[in-house]
Amino acid sequence: MPRLPRHDILFEPVQIGPKTLRNRFYQVPHCTGFGVEKPWTQAAFRGMKAEGGWAAVCTEYCSISAESDESPYVSARLWDDEDARALRLMTEEAHRHGALAGVELWHGGLYAETRESRLPPLAPSQLSSDFDGITVPRVMTPADIRRVQQEWVTAAGRACDAGFDIVYVYGSHTYLPSQFLSPVYNRRTDAYGGSFENRARFWLEAIELVREAVGDRCAIAVRIAADTLEGSGVELAEGLEFIRRADAMVDLWDVTIGALAGWQRLDAGPSRFFEQGYQLEWSGQARQATEKPIVVVGRFTDPDRMAEIVRGGTVDLIGAARPSISDPFLPRKIEEGRYDEVRECIGCNACYSRSIWGRHLGCTQNATAGEEHRRGWHPERFERARNAGQTALVVGAGPAGMECAIVLAKRGLELVHVVDAGDDIGGCLEWVTRLPGLGEWGRLIDYRRVQMARLPNLQFVPGVRLDADGVRDYGADIAIVATGARWNADGMNGITRAPIPGAGEGLAHVLTPEQVMVEGLRPPGARACVIDYEGYFTGAGIAEVLRAEGREVELLTCFDLVAHYCDQTLEGVRLRRRLHDLGIAMHRGATATAIDPEGVHAADEFGRPFRIACDGVVVVAQRSSDDALHRALLDDPDALAAAGVEGLHAIGDCVAPRLIADAIFDGHRLGREIDSPDPSRPLPYLRERPLV
Repeated sequence: MPRLPRHDILFEPVQIGPKTLRNRFYQVPHCTGFGVEKPWTQAAFRGMKAEGGWAAVCTEYCSISAESDESPYVSARLWDDEDARALRLMTEEAHRHGALAGVELWHGGLYAETRESRLPPLAPSQLSSDFDGITVPRVMTPADIRRVQQEWVTAAGRACDAGFDIVYVYGSHTYLPSQFLSPVYNRRTDAYGGSFENRARFWLEAIELVREAVGDRCAIAVRIAADTLEGSGVELAEGLEFIRRADAMVDLWDVTIGALAGWQRLDAGPSRFFEQGYQLEWSGQARQATEKPIVVVGRFTDPDRMAEIVRGGTVDLIGAARPSISDPFLPRKIEEGRYDEVRECIGCNACYSRSIWGRHLGCTQNATAGEEHRRGWHPERFERARNAGQTALVVGAGPAGMECAIVLAKRGLELVHVVDAGDDIGGCLEWVTRLPGLGEWGRLIDYRRVQMARLPNLQFVPGVRLDADGVRDYGADIAIVATGARWNADGMNGITRAPIPGAGEGLAHVLTPEQVMVEGLRPPGARACVIDYEGYFTGAGIAEVLRAEGREVELLTCFDLVAHYCDQTLEGVRLRRRLHDLGIAMHRGATATAIDPEGVHAADEFGRPFRIACDGVVVVAQRSSDDALHRALLDDPDALAAAGVEGLHAIGDCVAPRLIADAIFDGHRLGREIDSPDPSRPLPYLRERPLV
């Protein structure tokens, strides 16, 4: 069906200086882990979004000199002409699909790691990094200031030559320009410190020099935090005043919130704590200071909300990082009225946890993100399988099983049956989405439910538990086992590499997460202890559930931080604060040495014993693969052959328990490669290596 008229406003062109955006969908700069280390991957990834209808696609932060070296993290770079050559691949892909290409020119100042260049970081004042107390920057001299500003100009020239249409003088997230602007970071007493006019001088001069250098070749964008929040020094009034002072030189304002070191309220706020568009409380104020086009982000996936804020005059462009990763074709789907096909971002920040921490980007919703070049995957196109005449049976409708079945059906297999012992699709997601704050993760199921309903060659069969004979007798040519994993009741884990004495099956006072969330069991009495050896969302979530029911709850973890993995998804600090506010006592760096009906015996990091008195325990140790069905089938190849089963494969957690994103990726990969010589073994992917 055609799009709704109320969304027409989203497809109006927008002029930004000498350039024109074809619509209001703008992929803001965001990290990938690609940079110029993987130029073909970078180009294909951004190009896919351009194909999907985004009017502009931007790089991640792009270093302008060796003094802004971010190693071991991977940024884009424009240090020399070779860097420009690498990034030209991206601009060509963007232009091929009708999008503008933007580059986020960046100097980290105090926050440049410089572990490759081994140069001292530069900063307006000599304050040590709050990330690393042993790193103390060199105070910038007037000559340094002029040199760095000129490096911005040189990089901007290279960017224009490489085909970029939008050049950023990036300063938000308390990088170097914001460090000058902030009275917290800037303690200078010369012409670049003290008053607002002086603190704004470095950034204003840099913008003016870049503006003069690029002329009408490129649009000039400035990314600024309207409010750095949490004591980082640039409050809303000064943020708006800076916009007023620079406005005549700027074509596009990319307005963010937060500081690099705050970690509490950033633009990539996780859905566990932040609703769609929460940033507008601050970024939405920018209109007071400018009539130039403004782009903001807000994890926007609802076109009604998008159209509402544009019509309200608050912003001109719908910015996106995470929603553009989750669905590169979001603009085109809205334009064509295919609303229920949008693969909505769930706000889990799996993308952030990978791209920032020195890894290759991935996405829980979109298994093709980052695989466009190296595996040749397209999120919306699927080649007909060479064995399309075959039928497939997928046992298990969890994350991996759902994904694999959809891909197999889209690749044209004659018939795909998904059989599950439960009444609905989702597997572990059925109960994970009921943990506090994780309801948005239900979009994983919602999207796949729509896809499954639209595929005539795919059928879901609920309420059936198959054994090995049942699989062999089903009549499918290909059998795929996706039976998931279960939490160990005996407490076996990778920390102590042993069970916890006193834990085990059939004990009323020792439960697993599934017993609590699926079976509805609860620890006896009013006092409960959660033993967490996973360090992600499960232990903390179970503790919240039990506390909400009125129990006294204590959480014991072997790690130095409670839910330490959540720091990589920007949830950790806020989650620990919430647990504290709920009155959940937390024991860090400790291991459980035994469990009895009266409590938990434990030892701290120095081996000193202590005891937690409680009436019952939930053990979040580690998961073990539920692979009995796969092993039973694998152990009798003759019976499989006699039944006409030509291929047997296992995917997801029943191979190895892992993140939901990785289980979905595993199911997707098998579906993509089901017609390879040995689908159980992944095909090699393209690697990008420097040649000498």
